[in-house]
Amino acid sequence: MGGAARADCEGEQVFVRVRALLTAAGIGLLATACAAGPGAGPAPGAPRPSTEAPGQGGASCSPAVQIDGFSDALDKTTFADTYVGNLSGLAVNPDGSIAALSDRSSLFTLDAQTHRPIAVVPLADESGKPLDSEGLVIDRDGTLLITSEIEPSVRRYARDGKLLGSVAVPDSLRVAPAGRATRNLTLEGLALQPDGRTLIASMEAALAGDQGNLVRFPTWTRDGGTDEFRLGTEYGYPVDPALGVSELTATGDGRLLVLERGFVPAVGNTIRLYLADLAGATDVRGVRDLTDQPPVRLIHKTLLADLVNCPSLGATAREQQANPLLDNIEGMTITGRATDGGLRLLLVSDDNQNGSQTTRLYTLTAHLPTP
Repeated sequence: MGGAARADCEGEQVFVRVRALLTAAGIGLLATACAAGPGAGPAPGAPRPSTEAPGQGGASCSPAVQIDGFSDALDKTTFADTYVGNLSGLAVNPDGSIAALSDRSSLFTLDAQTHRPIAVVPLADESGKPLDSEGLVIDRDGTLLITSEIEPSVRRYARDGKLLGSVAVPDSLRVAPAGRATRNLTLEGLALQPDGRTLIASMEAALAGDQGNLVRFPTWTRDGGTDEFRLGTEYGYPVDPALGVSELTATGDGRLLVLERGFVPAVGNTIRLYLADLAGATDVRGVRDLTDQPPVRLIHKTLLADLVNCPSLGATAREQQANPLLDNIEGMTITGRATDGGLRLLLVSDDNQNGSQTTRLYTLTAHLPTP
């Protein structure tokens, strides 16, 4: 979830623990965003592996993924009197700078090279109230599409933070009693396919009545000549036991990168990176109680890396972690390609503005299997 403060995460932690009890085989692998055991890393200004040097040698997390570096330079800092943290979404702006979304209704712009803040604007809903902003994409005209998991909603904003409109959300995905979703476990991730015509969101957890490890990925489509999205196909995605979907991003070839995340006290975070292929998956809009039984065909996923297996690179953690590098990772974007064709990824952890967690940026390179 991208919940704002740790207090808001308590419901999600209960959710994770209950699911863990129901899936005992997976309990040692769990983890969830909220209590993320933050790796503090070196103090600001101290030496650390660089996240900025293109082409630097990386260390293997798996045969498909290497970690190139991390930075804690943003941790517990402020910019323009705004706390730099609670970061839940990342995207690349048309000018190459990085848009970094805080779930406390702030949108930062980070320098493309240093990843330091260079601008920030506030966000609000139609009534001027704050959002629990989670998912972020930059549309083809440079405007921003942002999810909030309170209702949930998908809204469009100008670069200056002005609200421009909204996208319809299926009634079933709304928080109960309006729909069948659980508060703070709704629209967490957002991706736009490269043709600009298909928008995809990820629910963090299952709807009431659906099989507990299945979450829905709603989509919206539009014709080439319009900016208006209309509701499209909906898919079912199988999450690992006791995990939830924290982010997704389009790979450029029709597939998606999906982050699954969870937390267990005294164990730490689980962060897994999957490649998801929607080809052949069933449209489940008409399926009231979703299961993994035929004729339903779920989104196919392939594990790229369990980040617990990444080298720690000297990172430290303020809470128990199986790997001190890990924290509550919620944001992910593709920043370019390596010389060998691998995708360069930038990830960020949400510190929930909590002293025991860390705002940490990670740079990785992923090599995808051929479609």
